[in-house]
Amino acid sequence: MQTELSYGEIAFSYDASVIDRTAGRKGIVGQDRALRALRSALHTNRPGYNIFICGDFGTGRLSAVREAVEEVISDVTFIKDVIYVHNPQDVSSPVALILPPGQGRQLACELEKLDEKGYREALTSLIADFSEQRVRNHLALLAASRWDARMAKPTLVLDNCGVERRPFIIEAHPSYTNLFGRVEDGRIIPGSYQKASGGFLLLFADELLAEKGLWDELKRHMDATGMAVKGGHVQDALGRDSRLRPEAIGLQTKIILLAGDELYDQLSEKDADFLRLFKSSPQFDYRMEATKENIAGCTGYLIDEAANTGHEISDGALLLLLRHSSWFAESREHLSSQLALLGDIVSEAASLSQGTIAEADIQAVIDEREYHVGLSEDRINEEIASGDLLVAVDGMKVGIVNGLAVMDRGLSSFGTPAVISATVAPGSEGIVNIEHEAGLSGEIHDKGLLILEGYLRKMYAMNFPLSIYAGICFEQNYSEIDGDSASSSELYALLSAIGEIPVRQDIAVTGSVNQMGLLQPVGGINEKVSGFYHSCRRVGYTGRQGIIIPRQNLKNLILPREVEEAVKEGSFHIWAVSDIEEGMEIMTGLPSGQRNARGIFPSGSFNRRIEDRLKKLYESGKSS
Repeated sequence: MQTELSYGEIAFSYDASVIDRTAGRKGIVGQDRALRALRSALHTNRPGYNIFICGDFGTGRLSAVREAVEEVISDVTFIKDVIYVHNPQDVSSPVALILPPGQGRQLACELEKLDEKGYREALTSLIADFSEQRVRNHLALLAASRWDARMAKPTLVLDNCGVERRPFIIEAHPSYTNLFGRVEDGRIIPGSYQKASGGFLLLFADELLAEKGLWDELKRHMDATGMAVKGGHVQDALGRDSRLRPEAIGLQTKIILLAGDELYDQLSEKDADFLRLFKSSPQFDYRMEATKENIAGCTGYLIDEAANTGHEISDGALLLLLRHSSWFAESREHLSSQLALLGDIVSEAASLSQGTIAEADIQAVIDEREYHVGLSEDRINEEIASGDLLVAVDGMKVGIVNGLAVMDRGLSSFGTPAVISATVAPGSEGIVNIEHEAGLSGEIHDKGLLILEGYLRKMYAMNFPLSIYAGICFEQNYSEIDGDSASSSELYALLSAIGEIPVRQDIAVTGSVNQMGLLQPVGGINEKVSGFYHSCRRVGYTGRQGIIIPRQNLKNLILPREVEEAVKEGSFHIWAVSDIEEGMEIMTGLPSGQRNARGIFPSGSFNRRIEDRLKKLYESGKSS
């Protein structure tokens, strides 16, 4: 089966026909599911329908909230005034009175006019001016009480006279006082939580949780549908220290939290109150399908961003940005929804352009960015070239395979060869994961090694016990390893060591494998391919080098033009395989061989050599 990919299969670009400058950008692009969930929660006015928005930076979360809130913010039904007045039954707990807009200011003005002389008559006549029964009852209570100067010192904490929109507040610096207010010199000063009563308060979850105790305090306020201001200290009539405890406001504040998916999962699992208080969790995806509508929305955004810099942008530049967007999304079938990242490139390209932003300007920005963050990759390749890192990119060896790792640093990442070695001897220990023994292996990586043992039993040891001692190691690695993307590399090294079959060192391999020997797709495929290409160019380019990838990863290939051209010239090679046997044929140059009617692999096949050696290891183990 021909598995080497042609230039036509690995090359990727968008056709000029996808550019439609007449379509324009219409709102948030590619987040229909999240927007529907967001709008539904904003229109639901029941306790617990607070909103926890998941997603990465730049996916349009904040813009989407602003846009969706505009649809409900004009509903003045929820706009009220709130005034704190003296409580003769508990002077440390002022009463919160809720009134229609404008009446709070009116009541505050009338109460401030009170003095000891004639206050009962004034309060009694004031009752008729208000229709809210709780307000009338409290005024009657004040009228029946002894005169207290605090009656004339109301605090109007929410004055919505003339306001025609529900409050929408973004609290970027959450602290106790910023959120819940304070008492200062006996006066109640509201925080953003109270100011947002009847409306919406947006918080960034990471900032909120960074303040000790603030998350629990927010939940208490949400349960009380109001506030309980942590009062300042005042002196009572006897000179004793007391604390004002204002009554909670009975108006609902809808909380909107912005955070990542990981934090949502943690709170869902560990906080018993979370899902009760946040019944809506719109999820903003990091990528969107490359549909006609989404492409139009993306190009519309890019055209707008260019216009904001005072430039136009060419079709070629837009096509390259679309390609780069798919590279961000790691899929030929998708675009990145983190449009802000593309906007940054447009802004940088505008500083290089003398007129219309051209494709060359965009490419120059991409190349310059790669250069800025390329120091770590260059140093690793220098160590390979000098021999400090023992990585061979030519020849053949037994039990040694070039796997591939992806190194991340901030927004940048790059691929680099990782030498995987396997040794085999008679024994009963099975496959020993040296990284695990050294405390450097994660649980997923451990599972991958156990899968290899299952493959050996299924493929070769159905009629005799699997009896080996095999050690697998990531050479010259001293940091933790996790994930299963190297499991195929480990299996190639193991099979080579068992069968004493040399494998090519000018080929790097990646892919996850299951117990049936089938290859499974992995992430970071573009970084891995280009990383090995760069290592070969730096260390010793022969024109025979290449990489084996899982066939399912073909839809993820969006390679640098330099690598595409090398494939076109036939000086760099990419093979896409479906199973381990296909990969071993490429790595060894030997046929895999299929069992005949008697269940025997053909002579000369690598499967025959591996099975024969496993039988010998078993016999050696018995005799010892």
